[in-house]
Amino acid sequence: MKVLLVGGGGRENAIGEALVRDGAELYVVSKHRNPGLTRLAKGYGLAKETDVERVLAYAGKFGVELAFIGPEAPLERGIVDMLEENGIPAVGPSREAARLETDKAFARAFMERNEIPGRKAFRVFTDVTEMRSWIDDFGKPVVVKPIGLTGGKGVKVVGYQLRDNEEAKAYAEVLIRKDGRVLIEERTDGVEFTFQVFTDGKKVIPMPLAQDYPHAYEDDKGPITGGMGSYSCANGLLPFVTREDYEKALETLKATVEAMRKNGTPYKGILYGQFMLSKDGPVLIEYNARFGDPEAMNVLPLLRTSLLEIAEGIVDGNLRKAEFENKATVVKYLAPRGYPTNPVKGVKVGVDEEAVVKSGARLYYASIDENFTLLGSRAIAVVGIAESLDEAESIAQNAIGHVRGELFYRRDVGTWRSVEKRIRVMRELGKDFEPNLC
Repeated sequence: MKVLLVGGGGRENAIGEALVRDGAELYVVSKHRNPGLTRLAKGYGLAKETDVERVLAYAGKFGVELAFIGPEAPLERGIVDMLEENGIPAVGPSREAARLETDKAFARAFMERNEIPGRKAFRVFTDVTEMRSWIDDFGKPVVVKPIGLTGGKGVKVVGYQLRDNEEAKAYAEVLIRKDGRVLIEERTDGVEFTFQVFTDGKKVIPMPLAQDYPHAYEDDKGPITGGMGSYSCANGLLPFVTREDYEKALETLKATVEAMRKNGTPYKGILYGQFMLSKDGPVLIEYNARFGDPEAMNVLPLLRTSLLEIAEGIVDGNLRKAEFENKATVVKYLAPRGYPTNPVKGVKVGVDEEAVVKSGARLYYASIDENFTLLGSRAIAVVGIAESLDEAESIAQNAIGHVRGELFYRRDVGTWRSVEKRIRVMRELGKDFEPNLC
């Protein structure tokens, strides 16, 4: 089957690898030529992923039978709607269904209206005076969010990026002046985790849980990035997530898909819930309408079921199963020095790919071109896969020694020391649990 993959990041490199492994004839459209995808693809079109008309033209040129949408921005532009109107089924939600990610105010109102479990207090403001008054009356620490897509970098939390609610009010005012609206939510204390599922609009099939490291620097310091790495455990849980909490989070995602179906906007594709595990259970921080990046690289190498069959099941409304190997994974992202605030660009890096493979690691390319020139964002990911988390982390760490250039990474991603810190946070909040082995 001829499959068009839209997007050229590390996430898409992992998707493309899985599709080709399962027999797809791959074609790619992205804004730069990803070295990993270039080797996998029969044809490659260069265009911004949000230029949906050009993507459609490439789809016609390549004669594809199915499309797989990687990033969120083209979903906001209605790329799935346009492809399907032209006879090309696509893995990804419609423009309206994708509002779960692309419009945070819509998502919160949807959860409240449909009584989706895991919701929290929020308000959307267009008036500065009302916003300031509400925060004063609320009296507890808040989170300030832009309404639309920000690549994971626009959200600011009191106690982290903001010192207090006074700073929150100032930041919220800036967003109202700029965007016309702002979303204010209560702050939820705990530890975040990622829960990704496949869905055909009715059936929901879970993937192994993962945890992302969004801060740029070790020990969870520095600015928020698109994600400096992530890990998953062999049992599909996380050390601080109990089976009961897992089931509660899964119920949130199942209830979401069911409510979307009943409301006449069926959600088909990958749904990714970013959860905060609080003392009282999982709370949904935000929806994402696609695979996580880096979290796609945790789950796709473990997928035993054909991704091509899953994709066909999603678009046909006949999703059956998705089975995964019981192994731990660690993803470590290498980013240009200065990322995310002032990254170096236009500098070449060196990768001894043969040595990386011999070390037992997987290699995925992201914001780097076919000449191995840095483009300014996260550039290369290495993935360790093993029976235990310690082994997987060691494999990923050793592989990084075979990459040279003006890059940096977080050594602590996937280390047991960093995991113990998260367990400690949950215990300090009063969560009573026995950690899962990883």
